[in-house]
Amino acid sequence: MDLNLLRRRSLFSSKSSRSSSRSSGFDAMRFTKSLATFLMALPILIMLTMILRHQPPDRLTGFADARPFSTNVTTPPLLEVDVSQSTDMAKDKLLGGLLASGFDEHSCLSRYESILYRKVSPYQPSAYLVSKLRNYEDLHKRCGPNTQPYNKTVEQLKSGGSVGSTDCKYVVWVCYSGLGNRILTLASVFLYALLTERVLLVDRGKDMADLFCEPFPEKSWFLPPDFPITNKFNSFGPKSPESYGNMLKNNLIKASMESEPSYLYLHLAHDYDDHDKLFFCDDDQALLKKVPWLIVRTDNYFVPSLFLMPSFEHALCMLFPEKETIFHHLGRYLFHPSNHVWGLITRYYKAYLSKADERVGIQVRIFDKGPGPYQYVKNQISACTLGEKLLPEVDIKGSINVTPSENSKVKAVLMTSLVSGYFENVRNMYWEHPTVNGDIIGVYQPSHEEQQQTEKRLHNMKAWAEMYLLSLTDVLVTSAWSTFGYVAQGLGGLKPWILYKSENQTTPNPPCQRAVSMEPCFHAPPFYDCKAKKGIDTGKVVPHVRHCEDISWGLKVVDSHAEL
Repeated sequence: MDLNLLRRRSLFSSKSSRSSSRSSGFDAMRFTKSLATFLMALPILIMLTMILRHQPPDRLTGFADARPFSTNVTTPPLLEVDVSQSTDMAKDKLLGGLLASGFDEHSCLSRYESILYRKVSPYQPSAYLVSKLRNYEDLHKRCGPNTQPYNKTVEQLKSGGSVGSTDCKYVVWVCYSGLGNRILTLASVFLYALLTERVLLVDRGKDMADLFCEPFPEKSWFLPPDFPITNKFNSFGPKSPESYGNMLKNNLIKASMESEPSYLYLHLAHDYDDHDKLFFCDDDQALLKKVPWLIVRTDNYFVPSLFLMPSFEHALCMLFPEKETIFHHLGRYLFHPSNHVWGLITRYYKAYLSKADERVGIQVRIFDKGPGPYQYVKNQISACTLGEKLLPEVDIKGSINVTPSENSKVKAVLMTSLVSGYFENVRNMYWEHPTVNGDIIGVYQPSHEEQQQTEKRLHNMKAWAEMYLLSLTDVLVTSAWSTFGYVAQGLGGLKPWILYKSENQTTPNPPCQRAVSMEPCFHAPPFYDCKAKKGIDTGKVVPHVRHCEDISWGLKVVDSHAEL
């Protein structure tokens, strides 16, 4: 045999052996790595399997009396979130672009945690509104308290007299009236600031800083305590010589003036006169535009009248294509409960409302003199909630043998009122008698303060928490004329059933009506045509500004197709 051939075969055999050995080694290494990867992933797979198989919490099986709000300040744990909803919640953490990112989340838990307690809103903010808000935040950062432009205009304000042009102009909201009014008017003044490119600064009053988080990045919205004319705020009123209306009346200000005063007081409260109401005329806005500081005191949600002004109407329609979403968007942008109030809200929600299939809110505010409760109001609540099938009928005679079934619902009824009698009436009805359809009803009332105590810090904290809790319900019943109810419906994006205001302490017939718009009502609007300079019915000028369901002379914004 050829020796060379033998050598070649021997060499080939040796190479094949080495190649086979190397291949086996690689296979072993691959198997070892795969096994290690599988063992590392196994705990994660087991955990995901357990989460996906997790069952919802047990239903409520009984009743609980209302508990008072706890004043213990703790950081509330997050609610358990269904895995299937986590992606949507993450996307809506900024509420469709309403909120700016970058805040310290621990300083204001409610800003980004609200999505864990509230359904995703079906109403999305317009791109123009989102852009306007980001532009405003830049303006506030550039011109807010203790910036160079702010310090410059304050020095001019201290010097008195007229001033020249300024880089930044301001509108100051004066803390006034009850909490519901304060929230609505602050939203109104902020919208005016957006439209006129002014910086909004807020008089902190006695408790504003305890109730709300800062809404704007980096710069505070609160007026610094050393602001030169803060000591005048309490004395401002309809007869103040600094008011725009009085200056017009006395010919102390006009468009042809060479220079303007350093500030003007705008009295837009319920007792304003015809000269004050000229604020809602375009010619007067052209004059006001030149004044560096506007100080506003109001208890009115005056947004509807802004829609009647040609100079603002186009911008407003771009900001809010869905016109009845104004307070819904601005309210969720501006008003984030402080950590203390957020603790009140979340603890109560998890204790009494979170496990229900449906949450029904009933807000009772009576304007009659006397403590109540009144029988005619009890009858009205029952007539509305049962007649509109918001709550089930009960079997008073006990003739129906109904036991809860798989189709039965657990409903949590959240009631708010200054007195406890209305809550006790509804609670006892569902405690003493079974429902005809097998539903289980729990009725709860967080507090009953007996009378409104506007100046008390804890009272206002509880009031703000209750408004917010009502806004988390699925179905809402509110009282006519009540700004407390307006705030809840707007934040929640709800069209409530409105309990009509009674006359002669009798139950109205019908007892309630479904609102066609979730917008609040402007209780004291002007009835004046600025161009024709004569009185008109301002509820019939444009299709999207109509008279309110609960106050016939009031105005509210509705979508054009809505029917009142």
